[in-house]
Amino acid sequence: MRIRISAVMLVVCLAGAEGLARKANLIIAQTQKKLSAKAKRYSCPMHPEVVSNKRGKCPKCGMSLRLVPDEVDSGARTNLPPVTAGDLPSISSSNIPDVRVYDQNGKQLNFYSDLVKGHTVAINFIFTTCTGVCPPMTATFRRVQQNLPEHTPPIHLISISVDPGTDTPERMHEFAAKFNAGPGWTFVTGDKDEIDLLLRALGAAVANKNDHTPMILIGNDVTDYWTRAYGLSSPTTLIQVISVAANHK
Repeated sequence: MRIRISAVMLVVCLAGAEGLARKANLIIAQTQKKLSAKAKRYSCPMHPEVVSNKRGKCPKCGMSLRLVPDEVDSGARTNLPPVTAGDLPSISSSNIPDVRVYDQNGKQLNFYSDLVKGHTVAINFIFTTCTGVCPPMTATFRRVQQNLPEHTPPIHLISISVDPGTDTPERMHEFAAKFNAGPGWTFVTGDKDEIDLLLRALGAAVANKNDHTPMILIGNDVTDYWTRAYGLSSPTTLIQVISVAANHK
């Protein structure tokens, strides 16, 4: 009799546990459904104050509105520390190749000698046909340029194409104009082999252009101080990181 009672109790317990598991799974599913149904927000990369709950065009500049990441996730990403990631090579001025490149005006330059030597630089990596992180990252660079304090020597901004086969100087010029890039901001393209060599040296080489990360490389060539920052951080955060590099002794 005791054995039968114990067996019945075991069945009851198992049934209860199974019911709790089903209930927990139901709660999880309902939570996920609520999260997925959460209203989405879209914003203009150039004018972040322009916000809508629908896709569309910015009334100020005509750019397509971009989906704003979840606030929690966005905050976590924005607060990434501007330090060299462990899986990326360390950067030194002596390792930057002096490859031949072309700017957005078609002018031939030597990358290190003409753009980096003796300067503090902030370098990002883009391609003109990008529909993901490149437009907002470039818009952020523009806001950084507008708000950077004056510095001697001037701080240079550099945008290097990860798709040089497509990004001719003419295309880079159009892209720069779209974001109102000012003097002191150079858009770089060139021969694929030389650009690939440069990207590898800077830790930004990718097999597929769509896989490139929104990284900004910031360096003071005079003191050989180099660091990295998340390219979609706030302009204020990036300016702080750039200022630290510029004032590094």
